[in-house]
Amino acid sequence: MTKHSRARRRREGNTLLAATLTNGPTELIDFLLPLWAGAAIGLGATEVGILLAVEMAVSVVMRPLAGVLADTYERRYVAASGAALYAFSALGYALAQSAPLAYAAAAVGGAGGALLWVAVRAIISERLAEDSAVFPRLLAAQENGSWIAFLVGMTLISAIDYRGVFLACAAACVVATVLLLASPSRAVPGKRADEGVAAAGLGAMGRRLRPMLFAVAFTMTAEAAISLLLVLHLQRGFGLEVLEVAFVFLPGAIAMSMAAERLHTFVVRYGRTRVLTFASLSSAAFAANLAWAPHPVVIAALWILSGLAWAAVMPIQQAVIAEASGEQTGRGMGVYESASLLGALAGSLTAGALYDSVEWAVACLVAAAALLAGSVIVPRAVRSLGVADVPPPAPPKSPGEPEQPSEHLLEAAGRSVPAATPEPVPVVAGEPVPEAAPEAVPEAVPRTPRRQVRELGAQLAVFAAAQVALLLLGLSWIEDLFTKGFTTTLMSGGGRDSGFEGLVYGGGRIWTFIVLVDLCWSCGRLLMARIRRPASGSAPPEKSPLDAGR
Repeated sequence: MTKHSRARRRREGNTLLAATLTNGPTELIDFLLPLWAGAAIGLGATEVGILLAVEMAVSVVMRPLAGVLADTYERRYVAASGAALYAFSALGYALAQSAPLAYAAAAVGGAGGALLWVAVRAIISERLAEDSAVFPRLLAAQENGSWIAFLVGMTLISAIDYRGVFLACAAACVVATVLLLASPSRAVPGKRADEGVAAAGLGAMGRRLRPMLFAVAFTMTAEAAISLLLVLHLQRGFGLEVLEVAFVFLPGAIAMSMAAERLHTFVVRYGRTRVLTFASLSSAAFAANLAWAPHPVVIAALWILSGLAWAAVMPIQQAVIAEASGEQTGRGMGVYESASLLGALAGSLTAGALYDSVEWAVACLVAAAALLAGSVIVPRAVRSLGVADVPPPAPPKSPGEPEQPSEHLLEAAGRSVPAATPEPVPVVAGEPVPEAAPEAVPEAVPRTPRRQVRELGAQLAVFAAAQVALLLLGLSWIEDLFTKGFTTTLMSGGGRDSGFEGLVYGGGRIWTFIVLVDLCWSCGRLLMARIRRPASGSAPPEKSPLDAGR
């Protein structure tokens, strides 16, 4: 692997980690914002609605502009500006004591979200031609950040209050800003970052992508509607508290982070339109079954189906938008995200009207019918763009293997095998052009199953020692789980409300969840490796979901 290739991979890795660090805090803030606005600064229901509308309106308006900026300037600077604005927004919420400051923080957050996510997706698309799994990795990184932030935030909020949670979110966004600024530049050999961008405007891009934008808005309307309907039903139909509602959604978020890359293998095998059709049918079945779900535990299990479907659909949507946009990926992502946000807004309005006007079962069936229609609309939209139905396989991930797919993989995907050409070397003005020379790449030490088991055992030993110490101090959440009622402790967190003890107790709880998820993932990975048992050599193990952004 050449120096240029390593720089591109480091650019992608930094961007994925930045996505993890920003997506979790922003989703957590969106979840807590209505509660905080009413409890901390006394906003009424109408004012809370205005607060949320301000953020969404600014974000929708800024998305196309962010696309132009991402196509014109260095994308890491655009993304870093968005992450920095996110940090200022979270800081504004932490300091706000009145409605005007809260509205200002919401507007800043809307602008930051537009700049960040459009630029991040444009950066990720830069390696799409050589690695079709880049967007599934982005989704996995985002969802990792989401569920980890929810665990941390909802566990520690009783100890550090809303202000502490907002400050922690701001700190995470600052770290993401630094990561983006420290990333390598785009480094297109022989070109500046803004050269080669066609002069067509946003209107032309919108017309080119119109079928897909309609499909995105339609599916987001249905998905947002069913999500809000579910939240309302859990709160009003089952009487769950906010933390309990969050735990119902948690399994689906974890499933999305784990399954995104795995589902991409089905896309490569069966094609985008087939996977989109099956995912839409799965979402429709989920919505229909919600009508008769008897218990929140059943709903949590059903929500995993919806999460898996969404983990397949979103990367496909983003990949086809990037391919159809060509050199104007930023513009394409800008109008794509605007369509997605408008669909989410329409879905939220529709869900509220449905919940108030019809019975629960009828509302679920209406949402299921919309999702069922998506199984026809979305595949047709993909075909209309003229992009390949079957993307090329992802290249090997081992550092010692070639970055491009091997010849037999390209032939299997129906593509011609390109002639081997040396990779261009960036030219610096005033310096002689270096001769291309093969670069020695040290072979990575393989992580054999035995080594993985040893590492897992060491992690569990450290965790067990820490839990024994917490048990002796009377701060063990695991002890309370079995002595104070399993369901009550699992949902409420044990009731350690404030102070240093609350922080330590909550930290032990968060650590337990993370260790359990990592343990399940590692055991599943070892089991799959044992079942496959390759005849010669061993493929490098997949990363844990906790490493998606590294």
